[in-house]
Amino acid sequence: MAPLPDGFSYAEWNATYNALSFGIAAMGSATIFFWLQLPNVTKNYRTALTITGIVTLIATYHYIRIFNSWSEAFTVASKDGGDYAVQLTGAPFNDGYRYVDWLLTVPLLLIELILVMKLPQQETVSLSWKLGLASALMVALGYPGEIQEDLSVRWFWWCLSMIPFCYVVFTLTVGLAEAASKQPSSAAASLASAARYLTVFSWLTYPFVYMVKSVGLAGPAATMYEQVGYSLADVLAKAVFGVLIWAIAAEKSAVEESGKLLPN
Repeated sequence: MAPLPDGFSYAEWNATYNALSFGIAAMGSATIFFWLQLPNVTKNYRTALTITGIVTLIATYHYIRIFNSWSEAFTVASKDGGDYAVQLTGAPFNDGYRYVDWLLTVPLLLIELILVMKLPQQETVSLSWKLGLASALMVALGYPGEIQEDLSVRWFWWCLSMIPFCYVVFTLTVGLAEAASKQPSSAAASLASAARYLTVFSWLTYPFVYMVKSVGLAGPAATMYEQVGYSLADVLAKAVFGVLIWAIAAEKSAVEESGKLLPN
């Protein structure tokens, strides 16, 4: 929980306010959608879709906490109908909620992808443990650098967190390529590949947003870019990714149901 810099313009404050509001709306509506879709997929994929909804529910809660913390850290007022003035209230802005959220949701994101691909049980358990622990380690290693002002310390922890990050990305792009191609239909295979690459793409945004304060950018602008960047990345990595998980589950359910209806 680092103190906020003074001197925010209304545009900088409002951009962050809107990004956090968007995060709440996207995650909340995604949660409702995923759980409403549970009866529409077969039991083989309900666990994956349930976890998808849990991920966005956890994210919704933490976005509400971040949004409230951001709102309480400022007073925004217009004097005599003029421009809005933004001032710090002295209340701390607790951005640590993001790391709590990531520590819980990032391993679950990978597990839901593995479950919806319906791999052999032994491979499912093995990959879930390996990717889950690697992704949790990645988040845990990133946090000490996030709260540091010393650039050399930030870079040190960034480099450490990139080790498990690279392992997870390699597994998604190479290790799961064969499994994705063996899905029961071409549509399911395409969706599984899209989910893998969306995960990689969205995850690649996090190290770059993390680097905003590591390349010398500071003050209100750096805080704004960080909050907006993380919010957009979260929506891609959780809500949009979740839609792909649902689409895979729906497609594979349809294939399985159609197979049961075929004459023997």
